Amino acid sequence: MSDILEDEGDISFTVKFLGRVKVVRPSGQQILEEAVQSLKSPDKFNSEKAAKKSKVLIFLSMSGIDILEHKTKFLLYSCPLPTVSFCAVLRDSPKVFGFIAQHPAADMYHCYLFQSQKLAPVLVSAIGDAFRASKKEQNVRGGRDLVVEALRHKNKVLQRENDELRKKLGGHIYEVLS
Repeated sequence: MSDILEDEGDISFTVKFLGRVKVVRPSGQQILEEAVQSLKSPDKFNSEKAAKKSKVLIFLSMSGIDILEHKTKFLLYSCPLPTVSFCAVLRDSPKVFGFIAQHPAADMYHCYLFQSQKLAPVLVSAIGDAFRASKKEQNVRGGRDLVVEALRHKNKVLQRENDELRKKLGGHIYEVLS
């Protein structure tokens, strides 16, 4: 189920997305476990359960974690790495992992939960390594404003999407003209 792709220092993983849950604290294994329980009995005000455990791409780069719908590559969520405060594998379910990130514009935290048949610990380790590397890079360059970094990351994602759409459109124009 988990495919790992690497492109110019960016890595993407194909996993099942279990959902996103608003949480009260930024870290802790207990918070992760409570988020999983919340998905099992969702409260319409507290969690966003993924329909049928949908397949997603986790796109990991030095600037953040993007969660994209697998088939359409539609961006579901974007979490700048400086907002990530915790990442772990669930103790009782070694195939389930998640991370907690602060909303960039609000004082709230969300736990993003995923399932991977074999690579959950590897994925958690990769996210942790990217987080540590981004912290080192931030310290070296004196730290940048979070909003600027989030906008740059979003711009990069939109540019890639725009390039893909241009390629598709170019193919369709050729078919119409033929």
